Amino acid sequence: MNITLHDKSLDVRLSAAAQKALARRDRPLVAEMELLFSCLLRKRVHFGDAMHESTPVNDRLSVRFRPIMTRRCSVAEGGATPPSEGFPLENPRPYVPNWLTIDFRRGEWVGEFGYAD
Repeated sequence: MNITLHDKSLDVRLSAAAQKALARRDRPLVAEMELLFSCLLRKRVHFGDAMHESTPVNDRLSVRFRPIMTRRCSVAEGGATPPSEGFPLENPRPYVPNWLTIDFRRGEWVGEFGYAD
């Protein structure tokens, strides 16, 4: 499925397991693609129910893109969730990924996004 996110085409790919799990939900799922700017870049997909500022893919799924930045570059404090804050981009289009894949494995949502086709 292709949608437009920040004036850029995003190819959303759902596994068969993800399609079945979405069909069983009583409310839409939101997949948030997080791009962390720090010493290095990190990509992560978060899943939840909060619908604000998200773009619908269909009646069961919405997506959003969220760039964030660490407050300072320190490998020691990095860990899974380093202290960070929103990173407003004047033009997020160049940073929006080309594709997002979503799967449902062992009762958990799993996502990945990327820029090369």
